[in-house]
Amino acid sequence: MNKHITFEDFSKVDLRIGTIIEVNDFPQARKPAYQLTIDFGDLGIKKSSAQITTLYKKEDLMNKQIVAVINFPKKQIASFMSECLVLGALNNNDVILLNPENIVKNGSAVS
Repeated sequence: MNKHITFEDFSKVDLRIGTIIEVNDFPQARKPAYQLTIDFGDLGIKKSSAQITTLYKKEDLMNKQIVAVINFPKKQIASFMSECLVLGALNNNDVILLNPENIVKNGSAVS
């Protein structure tokens, strides 16, 4: 899947850094997932569902910075409303979270 987009298309995607401040099991999800609460600083607190249970324990995710798309419309997942999309790389069907190499201010733009 290698479809070209314009820079204008890409510039519409709002990628931001946030810190996970709460992690809960999500037993209603079709595939194993966590419910994440993420602090995006001045942009507020957002929730997301993430299928990352095979590589990450709940306690390891606490205070971890991640990269997320914050300008997608909200999406209903079972009884949960996801407000952003946490980004990761696929490695043998496991998701490895994308994160900054150094700690940065929550809400920082990714460019």
